[in-house]
Amino acid sequence: MASGESGIRATARLVRFAEHEARAEALRAQLAGLHGTIRLAKRTSNLFRARTTTSTPGLDVSGFTHVLDVDPLARTAEVEGMVTYEQLVDATLPHGLMPLVVPQLKTITLGGAVTGLGIESSSFRNGLVHESVLEMELLTGDGRIVVARADNEHSDLFHGFPNSYGTLGYALRLKIELEPVKPYVRLDHVRYENTEEYFAALDEACRTGSADFVDGTVFGPGEQYLTLGTFTTSAPATSDYTWLDIYYKSIRERETDHLTVRDYLWRWDTDWFWCSRAFGVQSRLPRLLLGRKLLRSSVYWKLVALDRRFGIAAKILKLRRLPPEETVVQDIEVPLSRAAEFLDFFRREIPISPVWICPLKQRPGGANSPLYEMEPETRYVNFGFWSAVPLDPGEEPDTHNRLIEAEVTRLGGRKSLYSDSFYTEDEFWRLYNGDAYRKLKTAYDPDGRLLDLYAKCVRRR
Repeated sequence: MASGESGIRATARLVRFAEHEARAEALRAQLAGLHGTIRLAKRTSNLFRARTTTSTPGLDVSGFTHVLDVDPLARTAEVEGMVTYEQLVDATLPHGLMPLVVPQLKTITLGGAVTGLGIESSSFRNGLVHESVLEMELLTGDGRIVVARADNEHSDLFHGFPNSYGTLGYALRLKIELEPVKPYVRLDHVRYENTEEYFAALDEACRTGSADFVDGTVFGPGEQYLTLGTFTTSAPATSDYTWLDIYYKSIRERETDHLTVRDYLWRWDTDWFWCSRAFGVQSRLPRLLLGRKLLRSSVYWKLVALDRRFGIAAKILKLRRLPPEETVVQDIEVPLSRAAEFLDFFRREIPISPVWICPLKQRPGGANSPLYEMEPETRYVNFGFWSAVPLDPGEEPDTHNRLIEAEVTRLGGRKSLYSDSFYTEDEFWRLYNGDAYRKLKTAYDPDGRLLDLYAKCVRRR
């Protein structure tokens, strides 16, 4: 019987991969039949860059949503590029496994996280998402389907694909590493009043490996929380932050907590960290009415897209005779040695709270992307902040974002490119290795069928 079941699984796997190959070939043919500059035709996105309206043809990748294989013995998974992390986690947890880094929001795709970078509370030991990728099958701008690995003829693309944001090619299939999990995660929320002590404690937790997950939340001066997550086989009770209760508020209210591993991975999704407050859904009644299915980041993103389309928030501010606001939605990394300095600048210049804190370091032996270079032995701190800031009379609409960019550069850091950027072209290519990018562009998209990275991330084409 066991042998028969194994044979059925092997046959089903062959069928899944054959169907994938057919989809890949159809997409390659679709690209060949399109003219001009090409974009992905996607219904959803987790990017926060406004884009100009365009008639650019769209490449339909909507069919690439299949988990092709989970190998519990090898601890690997093979998935198509548009598979969401929610799908992947649901496929791996029954085997007692998870991806080495699971970005915070359910609808982030594997392909998107690799080409656009991804981070979470395991990044202090596992680096960024792309560092646990073993192999990528990519449709390049020049119409080829190539398999890129660290040790083959396309190793340049394997290393250069992260932070290229779909300007070199699109991920059709990825093979990634998995790691074992336990059923529950114990959380210890430790408050610090002193900033230097806070970052010293964060450094100590990362160096000693005393926890499996490390992140933090800064509510204000003197109220800085370090959250240490530890796998455990049992829990006295578990909390539920998928409906009525709100995770980020619990950080202030509870010193210790327990979650199932799945609920831990998605602890931030229900309220989009804390951004759901902008939609008025953090009080009891709306949460009761909306239910679990509507309290999730993908729904809030649709509301943001609606606001961008019709300028609803700006019109409300004008009606209330309030000053216009500048959207400040960014994730940046600076070396841990400069983290307190950045936080001091941020408190002084940018009136946004809370702020998410997440340490990261390149994984030993992990791939370092030339388009987002980090010092292998340096521990960095990611700061995430997502809100809007009132503008004083006469201030330009990009005032605060430009201040942040300049300070991050001064401190030897980088910022993620998923949101608005305002660098000059010279600044941009100096920070994101224009020489390496141009070599890759020449090799894999010589005719410019896909957008240029600067045009996409700064000019917002």
